[in-house]
Amino acid sequence: MAVGKAKSGRSTADAALADKDPAIFAISERPLVAETPPEALNDDTTPTEKFFIRNNGETPPVPREAERWNLSIDGEVGRAVRLSLGEIRQKFAHVTQRMVLECGGNGRAYFSPKTEGVQWHHGGAGCAEWTGVRLRDVLKFAGLRETARFTGHFGIDPALDADHPSPPISRGIPIAKAMDENTLLVFAMNGKELRPIHGFPLRLIVPGWAGSVSHKWLSRILIRKDRHDGTLMDPWHYRVPSDLSHYGSSFDPMTFVDLESMPVRSIITAPAEGAKVRANTNVAIRGAAWAGDQIVTRVEVSSDQGVTWQKAELSPPKNPYDWTRFTAMICFSSMGTHEVWSRATDSAGKIQPNEAQGWNPQGYGANPVHRIALNVI
Repeated sequence: MAVGKAKSGRSTADAALADKDPAIFAISERPLVAETPPEALNDDTTPTEKFFIRNNGETPPVPREAERWNLSIDGEVGRAVRLSLGEIRQKFAHVTQRMVLECGGNGRAYFSPKTEGVQWHHGGAGCAEWTGVRLRDVLKFAGLRETARFTGHFGIDPALDADHPSPPISRGIPIAKAMDENTLLVFAMNGKELRPIHGFPLRLIVPGWAGSVSHKWLSRILIRKDRHDGTLMDPWHYRVPSDLSHYGSSFDPMTFVDLESMPVRSIITAPAEGAKVRANTNVAIRGAAWAGDQIVTRVEVSSDQGVTWQKAELSPPKNPYDWTRFTAMICFSSMGTHEVWSRATDSAGKIQPNEAQGWNPQGYGANPVHRIALNVI
């Protein structure tokens, strides 16, 4: 989607991005979606000003008194509860973890032919330090019935079309993922109060899974007996064929499965695309890799377009769902334009493919190798 321009010639998304790093660029205006180029993701912890944005509706008004923000939990619980943010902070143990958040459509631009949806490249992801409480602690406080199987999430973000005021998104997760110790109700990002664009005053972080389930501006969690049927939990959205598919396949959405754990991915964060390096001199390559619910077990880089690969050095993640940093050294013997590729392997043995695989109508799950071009002088 093209980004609109105001009469001044500036994008109408400029105001929303005013406190962001200049490297962040909007790839959609309504809803606001902004991507981070890989070279801006070279920090171990992604600074808030460099963190990508994915909205489905409008950004809601900022509440005046955050501590009085209320979260309701009802449905298949022993008792319906309504907790203020102040009560959530006081009643439950605080947790801080550095974890990757990634849009379900990250990599969509690499499918050929083009699919529906916002055309992300590799920049629909970031790894911040999130502070909050474990969702399971709050659900235990409400008391889950034996019939509790699924959650439904609701926020206060207004729909883009005021004439159709249903929630712009309302997704949910199986109760087992909700009860995972790493799934958090979050009120701080990188040691500071959440910014409005990132879900102030309260949001979910469901690590490893498509970012659409990490609901911003969270106001209600409905505990259900069966799969949630909220907005964008229809047969097409955030769902993929159960078997590897390709363009031209006969797609029956009734056979699709929910997109849950995200596929393994690596990105090169230094040098930047187009950087100048010297021939016959070692060049330090640095990047990040992550793998949904799996663990990154190997990262390799190639300086000859995938003919040969060399193993990169991995740094241990800080905690579960943190990304894995990697480094390697390469050397080019001839001048000109050369490419560096990176690919990661996860603990299930899955490897990033050279090209996007599994074409599907909404463009989920594309995770081809990352490639950068360098100018060797």
